[in-house]
Amino acid sequence: MAEALQFEDLKANIDRLIANRKSFIVIGLGGNMDKAIELIENTIERKDLSCRVYTSKRIAAAGASLFGGITGVIGIASAVGIAAHNLATYNPDYEIEKHVIDNRLTVEYKK
Repeated sequence: MAEALQFEDLKANIDRLIANRKSFIVIGLGGNMDKAIELIENTIERKDLSCRVYTSKRIAAAGASLFGGITGVIGIASAVGIAAHNLATYNPDYEIEKHVIDNRLTVEYKK
């Protein structure tokens, strides 16, 4: 089970978590999701590791919009963008999943 942290505790624990290649969840973000992602991303990259940031269920939303009219065009553009992003960040050390509705992040060590 991944360790769960409040946003306020992230700064004090992030170096230890990344140095030990741990997966973790950040909850209680309030309006600080972007700040948390920036802190996590910068820490991962300082340790010479790679990461991919993505929004939970984004591919499902793009797929659902592939059928019909202007939403179909937007869905195709979204799917192409997602595929390009996945290729650019192929085989990352960490994946950072944004759960916008739940206001939390899941940070998973992949290797």
